[in-house]
Amino acid sequence: MMSEMMKKWQVFLPAMMLFASCGNPRESQCVDVPQQAPQEQLADYVCQRPPAAERLFVSPAVEKTIVEVQAQLTNPRLAWMFGNCFPNTLDTTVHFREDEDGQPETFVYTGDIHAMWLRDSGAQVWPYVRLCGEDEGLRRLIAGVINQQFKLIAIDPYANAFNDGPTGGEWMSDHTDMRPEVHERKWEIDSHCYPIRLAYAYWKETGDCSVFGPHWLEAIRLTLQTFREQQRFDGHGPYYFQRRTERQLDTKCCDGMGAPVKPCGLIASSFRPSDDATTYEFLIPSNFFAVSVLRKAAEILETVNGETELAAGCRSLADEVDAALKKHAVVRHPVYGKIYAFEVDGFGNALMMDDANAPSLLSLPYLCDVPVRDRIYQNTRRFVWSDSNPYFFKGKAGEGIGGPHVGYDMAWPMSLIMKALTATDDAEIQSCIELLMLTDAGTGFMHESFHVDNPADYTRPWFAWQNTLFGELILDLIAQGKLGLLNGITLR
Repeated sequence: MMSEMMKKWQVFLPAMMLFASCGNPRESQCVDVPQQAPQEQLADYVCQRPPAAERLFVSPAVEKTIVEVQAQLTNPRLAWMFGNCFPNTLDTTVHFREDEDGQPETFVYTGDIHAMWLRDSGAQVWPYVRLCGEDEGLRRLIAGVINQQFKLIAIDPYANAFNDGPTGGEWMSDHTDMRPEVHERKWEIDSHCYPIRLAYAYWKETGDCSVFGPHWLEAIRLTLQTFREQQRFDGHGPYYFQRRTERQLDTKCCDGMGAPVKPCGLIASSFRPSDDATTYEFLIPSNFFAVSVLRKAAEILETVNGETELAAGCRSLADEVDAALKKHAVVRHPVYGKIYAFEVDGFGNALMMDDANAPSLLSLPYLCDVPVRDRIYQNTRRFVWSDSNPYFFKGKAGEGIGGPHVGYDMAWPMSLIMKALTATDDAEIQSCIELLMLTDAGTGFMHESFHVDNPADYTRPWFAWQNTLFGELILDLIAQGKLGLLNGITLR
């Protein structure tokens, strides 16, 4: 949470209308926008980016995109927020270098936690992939993220977050097979999915196969092995986790092995993308994600590596999980009919909720190749954005999905962004963007979560994934021809 002094300051910012200017734009590197009404009003908003000399990476293609987008947006507040959020990952979290072989390698902080999550890092740089063809430096930086991710998986395929070297950290006392390179060892299916998703999109955009060398092959073999182990057909597998903590969902029951499951073809995930422990080990959104990326991995293995046997292994597992999802993922809700469960255990038990972190049920079309008009998905979508979902919160200032990670009445901007990214109705999209604008507490950035009655009460002021995701949403809407929708927003 913010300090009390910072909270009070942020409450005053909207009332002040942010009258301070960016200062010298050449010194602070605030984006120059063509001086046409009402874009000149951007001068009334304080640029929240670090000074140029303090930015960790500058991409000409990203800077050009900011200028172009801000020139098109007639709402100065929205233009200002895009300019702050879209480059935040590059400005503040990326550490680019070359390895001993001269290959790019990029370590990415998640923001205010100086460790690299496989999930977050893959999501943080995702919106920049589309610009790789315009910027060789940016292309190398993203190739470096992919190379780094594959190397980290090889260190420990059950870890979700890593240190920049064997430095140890605050969780070395966890009761699991910790090592000093690992920041946190919470087994989450999506930790393997996001790197494959990023690598596949990078390959399709650039045609560059250099990232699919020995580190890739080792990582995908370990991914396949780990997924197979966590189907639990041959016992629990090697993973266990316990932490001495007052937070119930920061540890696993049953001596660290989690609640029992009945093997059915699904993959067990001990933790959710929120880093909270699962209640039932078969986490449905992450299993959908696994199906999607395993098929993408198989395409790469066949086309680039000629590894037909390994590709067949990926496809076979994807087919098994897909069949198990069809059999076990769908439950009947008394109000919404057939919906996707959030978690199941193979015994017939199911948890009906959704969490804000992606992969989530809401994000299935965005991440997992589930058609947005799929009838069961649409039923599920109505369920998760309602008071039938125990982690949907609505208050005087806003609404959204949260989760036990932060707790009661704390909605995540990520859920609003995912709702907009998966919406088919323009009014719904516009409503989501307006709520994002109204709940930033005057900072010009997204946060981890905000209180639905008081957006000045928020968590994690520096959370790069949500910032970059907001930029992605704006770019996607413009690409879809919805600039008029954005310019129809009247909030200032």
